[in-house]
Amino acid sequence: MKTVLVLNGPNLNLLGTREPQVYGSQTLADVQALCERAAEVHNLQLDFRQSNHEGELVDWIHEAGRAQAAGTLAGVILNAGAYTHTSIALHDAIKGAGVTLIELHISNVHAREAFRHRSYISPVARAVMAGFGVNGYVLAIAGLAQLAEQR
Repeated sequence: MKTVLVLNGPNLNLLGTREPQVYGSQTLADVQALCERAAEVHNLQLDFRQSNHEGELVDWIHEAGRAQAAGTLAGVILNAGAYTHTSIALHDAIKGAGVTLIELHISNVHAREAFRHRSYISPVARAVMAGFGVNGYVLAIAGLAQLAEQR
């Protein structure tokens, strides 16, 4: 059984309390439970992680590239938070690792502040999911499962 790696970046540990009008009232633990159910539906194992540290996310993406090359990983879903708009290091890690990755945003970043309209992740992502709330994670897992079947 292949694994789906769901990576969450800075401040996502504050889900449920941080700007609930934008991000909703569900916590990161709620999102993890949602992802566990979605992964099970698609016969995938779930590896769910969160870090406020860019370097740790880079290391995990490198790890994911090796796992995908070994045939044990279906791919990555990355909600990079604010690093989406600032991190060339994440861009380079994704590109260098050669991992199949879906960029995910809970809110519609294009309907928000102008600085959120630029993504360093999108050019190296296989797909982008935005604006579906936390249900976007479920949709992204389904999409990743479909992509994995095509490889």
